[in-house]
Amino acid sequence: MVPTLADVQSWLDGYVAAWRSNDPDQIGALFTEDVVYRFRPFEDALVGREAVVAAWLDGPDAPDTWTAEYRAWAVSEDRAAATGETRYTDGSHFHNVFLLRFRDGVCSEYTEWFVQSPD
Repeated sequence: MVPTLADVQSWLDGYVAAWRSNDPDQIGALFTEDVVYRFRPFEDALVGREAVVAAWLDGPDAPDTWTAEYRAWAVSEDRAAATGETRYTDGSHFHNVFLLRFRDGVCSEYTEWFVQSPD
């Protein structure tokens, strides 16, 4: 199944919901069993759903300390790009780009690029 922009947006909305919930099942449902996941583009990747869930839950953000708005930007074949912003209650503000690959509606590759806003 080739994802549409609407499919990617739905996945992004689920990503935010899983982040907010810190529920391991909700987090894991976003990714394939063999997902390749990079928090930053030039770091070693986490491999596998269990590793991703464990990393998310290692020092999770409290749900009331941030807001996030992400939008699907482009889809080509099984790959997608998304952009957005994350704001924390401590005043930090990040601009995000996500490079994603999907298999059967679930993310199989994830790379995040982010930069802190100078404001």
